[in-house]
Amino acid sequence: MIRKNAVILLGLLASTAASADQGDWLVRARAISVQPQESSSLGLSVDNALVPEVDFSYFVTKNVAVELILGTSRHEVSLESTSLGKVSVLPPTLTAQYHFAPDATVRPYVGAGVNYTRFYSNDLKVGTQNVELDNNSWGGALQAGVDIAVGKNSFINLDIKKIYIKTDVALAGTKIDTLKLDPLVLGVGYGMKF
Repeated sequence: MIRKNAVILLGLLASTAASADQGDWLVRARAISVQPQESSSLGLSVDNALVPEVDFSYFVTKNVAVELILGTSRHEVSLESTSLGKVSVLPPTLTAQYHFAPDATVRPYVGAGVNYTRFYSNDLKVGTQNVELDNNSWGGALQAGVDIAVGKNSFINLDIKKIYIKTDVALAGTKIDTLKLDPLVLGVGYGMKF
């Protein structure tokens, strides 16, 4: 009985699921976990952050889309377990995606692109000296995910991204390190097709 009900439910989802076509827009709201995979010659560490994110995808063809990902996070930076303060990171990311099964209920995709990262609201200090960061960073981005249709124009989204971010670290105007954040970004969200 349970198996029969599951087959009926999957059949209903498949019949009500709208496919993405050329010219369609997808808008998603996600909760993301930003997990820096930092490297630093000084041993700087950066904590994780759980934040909201919004993204917009435009289908250039039935299988190819371009996605703009927008979100910001604030992270505590530490040196040998001593907090230096916090800094905010804004990394708008643009990816080109390939959608393998745009007409299916379960629609996997992969993507690759570029991010521009802006560091702001930097309150990092060593003693009374400000820790300076290069405010701008350019890097690559890789992405994989799946949209699972739950209605005619709505879907649940699971997404994973690797974003390459680095910044120079200076004290009293002298560079002392290069901090690579290179976060893994895990997301789950809800989307609509327009």
